[in-house]
Amino acid sequence: MRYRRLGNTGLLVSELALGAMLWGEPSARSTPPAEAERLLDRYLAAGGNHLDTADVYAGGAAEEILGRALGPRRSQVILATKVRFRVGPGSDPNDQGLSRYHIQRAVEASLRRLRTDTIDLLYMHFWDALTPLEESLRAFDDLVRAGKVRYLGVSNFKAWRVMQALAVCQAQGWSRFVAAQYQYSLVLRDIESELADLCRSEGVGLVPWGPLGGGFLSGKYRRDQRPGDAAEGRLAVTPDGDEESWARRATEHNWRILAAVETIVATRPGVTCAQVALAWLLAQPGVASVLLGARTLAQLDDNLGAADLSLTAAELAALDAASSVEQPYPYRLISQYGGR
Repeated sequence: MRYRRLGNTGLLVSELALGAMLWGEPSARSTPPAEAERLLDRYLAAGGNHLDTADVYAGGAAEEILGRALGPRRSQVILATKVRFRVGPGSDPNDQGLSRYHIQRAVEASLRRLRTDTIDLLYMHFWDALTPLEESLRAFDDLVRAGKVRYLGVSNFKAWRVMQALAVCQAQGWSRFVAAQYQYSLVLRDIESELADLCRSEGVGLVPWGPLGGGFLSGKYRRDQRPGDAAEGRLAVTPDGDEESWARRATEHNWRILAAVETIVATRPGVTCAQVALAWLLAQPGVASVLLGARTLAQLDDNLGAADLSLTAAELAALDAASSVEQPYPYRLISQYGGR
């Protein structure tokens, strides 16, 4: 396993991160606690040090499982979690959002569930239109100054909002975002228009989630065989219209991408589609660590193989060509006429 700087910091994270989103979920697609512990053991044995969860995953159960499984190994890892959404049942209108009130209460709860006194990386999980950005940023800075959080990250904000937040923090002398967690893969390259450039310019490390497009890029699906139940993968149970759904993935454009991935696999004995898709993402500028959403030990073992795979310039170019989409205005115009 190789390690990379997280943004413009001195913190080193493994280039493959282990996500705990499915740990403890009450569904057929969940990872039960015993299997989660095996995933963690295998990941750490492979040299991984970057663990990612969120307070909202499984209503807090994912954090509890991770904290319990880590035990005395807590000091060996970079532990990331998130705050924004309501955790568990309840009607308290303040039990969500990015207000100072909710941030402080949610972080204290996460610390208890994770069995730690410090969160290494805390993300704002989603934009909150109700709370002034300055209130949220100051609350995050206070947590860093109190020693309860070490680094800060952002997820699911518009690019201009991220830049606004960075500017506010610079002006006020507050701790700033050093990581950005966004959906990014061969089948979803939307962030390249603006967010990816912003992160490279401002020293914010990209931590892509959904690197296999909800499993589409694993190569297990076929054009004429829509998955019908949970046993066939995430795309079978995700409602159409959601980010990782069959309707969004099973397009002509995406089948062409998968064909390009399979062409490379055919020339690389022992290499899988998932490994090629992950290796392409690791080759993208500004990517600090790719978030693995493996549900089983077999999936994790396959994904970890990407750490040993380097794609050639020709292979990367073929994947770029197959997955490229026309840029929206004004980015299209800038790329055509903006040179000097």
